[in-house]
Amino acid sequence: MTQLKILIVEDEPMVALALTLAAEDLGLSVVGPIARVSEALELLGEVAIDGAVIDAQLLDRDITPVALRLAELTVPFVVYTGTGLPAELAETYPDAPVLMKPTPVEEVLRDLIVRIPPPAEVLMMPGPA
Repeated sequence: MTQLKILIVEDEPMVALALTLAAEDLGLSVVGPIARVSEALELLGEVAIDGAVIDAQLLDRDITPVALRLAELTVPFVVYTGTGLPAELAETYPDAPVLMKPTPVEEVLRDLIVRIPPPAEVLMMPGPA
C-alpha cells in the first residue's frame, strides 16, 4: 500500500517538529515543513500530496492562497492555528476545517487522515470469494 504524503506548512519550529515526528510515527511521508506561503505554493506546483496541515499565519502572510489552492486541487487539509481563520479565508471558505492550538498534534493528524479518501488500489481490492 502506498504511504500517504502529507504537507506540513508551519512557521513555528517546535510545532513543525512535533507534527513531523507524529506524522512519521503514524507511518506518513512528510513533505516540509514549509514556513512561507510563497514556498508552499511553489511546492504545490511540483509535488503531489495527499493532505496538508497548515498554520493560519506564516512568516510572509496568511495562509489563504495555500488553502484555496489546496481546495482547488481537492487536497484535504486542516488549519492548525492559535488565531483562527484569516478573514479572507473565512469569507471565501467558511467551512475550512480548523483545529485550535494547543490541540495535540496526533489529534490534528487523525482529523486530517479521515478526510483523505482511500487510494484507488484499496477501492479496487476484490472482496471475499
